[in-house]
Amino acid sequence: MTNAPPPALPSRHPALPTLRQALVVTLIALQLTWVLATLSSGPFLSVLLRIGFIAIVLLLTYTASGTLRQRWLPPALVRLLAVALMAPLATLAIFRLTENSPAKRELAYGYIMLAVVAVVVGVLVTFVALRVERKARERAARLQTERERHTLERELLDARLRLLQAQIEPHFLFNTLANIEALVEAKSDNAGPVLRHLIAYLKAAMPRLNDADATLDTELQLVRAYLELMHMRMPDRLRFNVQTAPGLNGLPFPAMALLTLVENAVRHGIDPSLDGGCIEVGCKRDAASGRVSLWVSDTGVGMSELSQPGTGLTNVRTRLLAFYGAGAKLDLHEQAPHGLHVELTFQPRSAA
Repeated sequence: MTNAPPPALPSRHPALPTLRQALVVTLIALQLTWVLATLSSGPFLSVLLRIGFIAIVLLLTYTASGTLRQRWLPPALVRLLAVALMAPLATLAIFRLTENSPAKRELAYGYIMLAVVAVVVGVLVTFVALRVERKARERAARLQTERERHTLERELLDARLRLLQAQIEPHFLFNTLANIEALVEAKSDNAGPVLRHLIAYLKAAMPRLNDADATLDTELQLVRAYLELMHMRMPDRLRFNVQTAPGLNGLPFPAMALLTLVENAVRHGIDPSLDGGCIEVGCKRDAASGRVSLWVSDTGVGMSELSQPGTGLTNVRTRLLAFYGAGAKLDLHEQAPHGLHVELTFQPRSAA
């Protein structure tokens, strides 16, 4: 199972600001311009030109200093110092570009006041931006860790399902071949037809043994084909009925799980009984809870008091829990006067 890589972020040069950073700085510059223009009674556009120039220079300084690679100072401290040092220089530059008489005392006071404001506001905004970036990196790291954990859990679950399925395949094949061997040794007239049906059945079943996208419909088709095969082997002792629910045909279902229960019913319920019996397979969905029930009932010999659930039932129960989660159950009930009712109940998962 492969996982699609996360969508890549739009590429940009790391020394250039993002659109979000530009919008935030623009809003701060407009607010600061309004405050300074009100306090100084100066022209709004003139103040906006100076504040805007300083804001652009400090923003470029902030982003460009983030690409510096050095070992003497922490990266965050480097960006704070870069902004603090650039603020008075940018202020001096805009005064030199816009004023013809920089030596006047009032202009010197204006430069000092604006430089102090630029340093204070620049450092505060840089501090907040660094804090936001740190939280974004921490959130990205948590998401990456969570994604890797889910990937590992999914891979572990897939490995367990493949292992459990590999344990079922030989069990099913060996039992079927043993039935054919018994018919041949008994020189039964049914040996030839049964063998031909077995070959046809295996041709249809083998591609589904490793089918990760198996559905309840394909599983019921295998069950019906298997029971028809067993009915040919013992026509006077086995009757069966397989009920389908059209609304559940596409339900994802672990391949060969239901067939294992049917195989157990034939092997441990019908085969040991002199009178044989009937096997019923059915399914339904509870309208209120949405839970699905599947059952395999037989009127064979049932379970003896000393018998214990075998590897097949343990395997099916484990696969059911792995496939549908902790709410899945496998229950066994004795039937009167004899026989066994095996029922699977689970909350279905959506198709992939």
